[in-house]
Amino acid sequence: MWLAFFIVGIIAIVGLWKIFTKAGNPGWAAIIPIYNTYILLEIVGRPAWSLLILLFIPFVNLVLFIILALDLAKSFGKSAVFGVFGLIIFPYIGSLILGFGPAIYQGPCAGVPSNTPPVAPAV
Repeated sequence: MWLAFFIVGIIAIVGLWKIFTKAGNPGWAAIIPIYNTYILLEIVGRPAWSLLILLFIPFVNLVLFIILALDLAKSFGKSAVFGVFGLIIFPYIGSLILGFGPAIYQGPCAGVPSNTPPVAPAV
């Protein structure tokens, strides 16, 4: 049984490592427990204080985790469907797909409304 947990842990680390390196962050951050969540928040563009909610406020952290997974999918150009199935329901497979697949990091997506036309500068 412990071997299965060990293998799943290695898969999670490898997936996060590749996601971090694609986003321009150090891959070794995937093996440091709280720091890796901070890096994920940076990748998607969420504020650093969100880490406190993820760590200390029960039930609210579940909602924030779902938002974080959806933002991560958007940051790599994937749909919300991939975010739900790939990163929430099957997170180990989804992280490997993001890390080793053709997805390209497009920058932080949190706070950026979708389908919003650019605003012309005021004259």
